[in-house]
Amino acid sequence: MEYSISPDARLALDLALTVRHDGQGGVVDDLTDLTGLTTWVGAHADALPEAAGFSADEPTLAAVRELRAAVRALFARAVRPGEPSPADAARLLSVPEALARLNGAAAVAPTVPVLSWTPASEPVVHHAPATDEDPLTATLARAAIAFLASPERQRLRACHAPRCVRYFLKEHPRQEWCKPSCGNRARVARHHERHKKIAS
Repeated sequence: MEYSISPDARLALDLALTVRHDGQGGVVDDLTDLTGLTTWVGAHADALPEAAGFSADEPTLAAVRELRAAVRALFARAVRPGEPSPADAARLLSVPEALARLNGAAAVAPTVPVLSWTPASEPVVHHAPATDEDPLTATLARAAIAFLASPERQRLRACHAPRCVRYFLKEHPRQEWCKPSCGNRARVARHHERHKKIAS
């Protein structure tokens, strides 16, 4: 059985995955500068109406990075009793602080429901900004809230393959790692560990 991933879950997960392993045992942050955020938003134009013509500024970058720290802290809570991502383990926000930060970000730009109804489809409601404020952080926060409050949250896992720091959603019941290459690294590491024990 294959699971699907909702747009809110995908957006929240992609935000969390801007912290990732570099393949050398270190961690890379895709949102260290304005270009990184501008590029990331542009790559998510299908999920972010704010992406058209978006150019990051310092306050938006700081707000998105603070939101990401809250999302990763709440992801760490969601995977309990499992361990959080190794990238987060030593520097997680407290749950109350993460919740306050997430809820505060969601409230930054109010939205209103907008009904669309084409002749060939059923009515669809989406939310549009009610003000001229930059709604990017609010959109990301609301996606994270929708995901964390949904049953999909129960499929969230931290990948514990060597050198991996990613969170992922199980896409099928037997999935243990975020991607096949992580599974291969984990099996190789276990194999070497067994042979080391036998040799000693």
